[in-house]
Amino acid sequence: MKHFTTEEWIDFANQVVSGSKKHAMTEHLEGCKRCKQTASLWQGVRSTAESVRKYKAPEATVRIAKAAFAGANLGRRRSRSATPAELLFDSFLRPILEGARASGDSGTRQMLYRAEPYQIDLHIEAKPGENRIVIIGQLLDTRRPDTPGGHVPVVISNLRGDVVHTVTNEFGEFREELQPSGDLELMVTGENGKAVVISLRDALGRRTERDH
Repeated sequence: MKHFTTEEWIDFANQVVSGSKKHAMTEHLEGCKRCKQTASLWQGVRSTAESVRKYKAPEATVRIAKAAFAGANLGRRRSRSATPAELLFDSFLRPILEGARASGDSGTRQMLYRAEPYQIDLHIEAKPGENRIVIIGQLLDTRRPDTPGGHVPVVISNLRGDVVHTVTNEFGEFREELQPSGDLELMVTGENGKAVVISLRDALGRRTERDH
């Protein structure tokens, strides 16, 4: 059985073959498993390319992404449209409540923030055996108690060029990893579409005097 070449199947997927050849190739697919797999592969590639070309990111996501890159490039300069989050609890700053257990691990940090309309629970830890930090968070909508902030764009940056874009799941949760730089910045879309900024200097308290 004579098979068609990969280049011909690419043309077939892109719909640029002549009518008679297209008919012959279509008939060939009915009895050739190998060519059917090749044709399916390149049709999938074309479909994916079309989807990417037509995709338009939500304005809120674009706005937060631009803010994140601006933060990485311009250091501590902030846009007037950015709103700082209010810190409610920080395990590095406040004593442990009576009856609560402490892990004794300086490689973890627990924080709670308030930034309308969200309450943001943030957990940061060093990943054992790897040069990575793990950022775990959850958003709750303060306007509707016990309601998670689902499908909210989140941008996390180490302010050294490593930027992660994610979206909270249906439970308002997200989990991402970054290369550690000492510093950390997190942005979410807050009230009226404004970017809410959580900025941490020496996020896990590991910076030495030589680093300052």
